[in-house]
Amino acid sequence: MSVRISGETVPVTIGAMESSSTTPGGSSRREATRQKLYEAAVTLIAEQGFSATTVDEIAERAGVAKGTVYYNFASKSVLFEELLRHGVGLLTASLREAAERTAREGGTRVDALDAMIRAGLVFIDRYPAFTQLYVAELWRTNRAWQSTLMVVRQEAVAVVEGVLREGIEGGEFSDEIDVPLTAAALVGMVLVAALDWQSFQPERSLDDVHSALSRLLQGRVSGRP
Repeated sequence: MSVRISGETVPVTIGAMESSSTTPGGSSRREATRQKLYEAAVTLIAEQGFSATTVDEIAERAGVAKGTVYYNFASKSVLFEELLRHGVGLLTASLREAAERTAREGGTRVDALDAMIRAGLVFIDRYPAFTQLYVAELWRTNRAWQSTLMVVRQEAVAVVEGVLREGIEGGEFSDEIDVPLTAAALVGMVLVAALDWQSFQPERSLDDVHSALSRLLQGRVSGRP
């Protein structure tokens, strides 16, 4: 399955998102159903917008009965809210794992930030349609799920804030750094750069994009020339 985003055809892979809470038996079957609904919802909303997408269409695209949608989610809005929570939660976990892995390997806080940039690019490359929807929703203020979106966004940014604060405490970064704003800027940089890459510079490799952002990080956050 693919959709058109800014003139480019990109795959919709939200259904392949791993769950961090899947358990054996009934829970795993229910999670599989929810994954189908996530995939159907993100595909349809990317194609025609949230308002134009109906529960009937989501059910049909997922290959389930309409009642199955309501069994798992109280409404279309709740489904989309949970989709955002699930997707951003996976992004947050990817960022955290990259930072923790770098620490285990004895890397610096700059190395950790660089690893998080790459983890973010890998996530966006894998789930482009979800990322496009997420970024679009960040600019809207009249959605029922706005408060949830702000919470999950802050969870992702907080991971970066933690690394910045550790770097300041360890003397790697200047204590003049505005931690909340810098963390938000780094996350925003990755989101916008990745979407621009996929929409307008698809010929570039992930390694190439990461290298460009890494040089920016080294020169601006670390203070290296």
